[in-house]
Amino acid sequence: MKPLDGRKVRGDESRRAVLARAVDIASVNGLEGLTIGRLAAEVSASKSGVAALFGTKEQLQLAAIETARGIFTASVIDLARTQPRGLRRLCALLRSWIDYSADRVFEGGCFFFAVSAEFDSRPGVVHDAIVRAVDERDAYIAANIGHAVDQGELLDTTVSRQLVFELTALIEASNSYSLLRMSAEPYEFARRGVVSRLLASGANMTVLAEAGLVDPVPGKPGTGRP
Repeated sequence: MKPLDGRKVRGDESRRAVLARAVDIASVNGLEGLTIGRLAAEVSASKSGVAALFGTKEQLQLAAIETARGIFTASVIDLARTQPRGLRRLCALLRSWIDYSADRVFEGGCFFFAVSAEFDSRPGVVHDAIVRAVDERDAYIAANIGHAVDQGELLDTTVSRQLVFELTALIEASNSYSLLRMSAEPYEFARRGVVSRLLASGANMTVLAEAGLVDPVPGKPGTGRP
């Protein structure tokens, strides 16, 4: 068995620690505000040391996007995967996504909401990396909407891409309004909006309540209200 290269292990650990701070900076100041010099100062490292880990500002930005993608996957998608495919997994995903934003997993709220607005009209490799991450997320939501339709849990008239767009709009708007107004109330509005949209698509109220999207009505287990 080949022995571990101590320098590589230390380098990987340093890179992870630096990227943990990088994604928080980018969530607040955007990817353009994420510079090697700024990051070095934030983590009390030399500029040359941080540059050795990433090379260029663009490579640092790409590494931050990949790190944020992994954090979102662990915080939202992996939790949802504990539920059966279809409506239950879709509900778990939406509940976890709202919680992820409300709990400020990233200092500036949702990382991808912030950087998407920053790079939506700026073509290039950074823009493309953001699009791939967002498309991956949306495809996962759409797949579970499709499973729910196939299993009779949502109406067969439900259009996956349309529903993904509407659910995403609700959650991303709650992130923006919450940050702007320093209030948690927008997340309640988003939760109610998600419930209304799923009910209109034929979702069972009991499933929504079990997922924590609906507050239970006292004395009536398995039922709830938006």
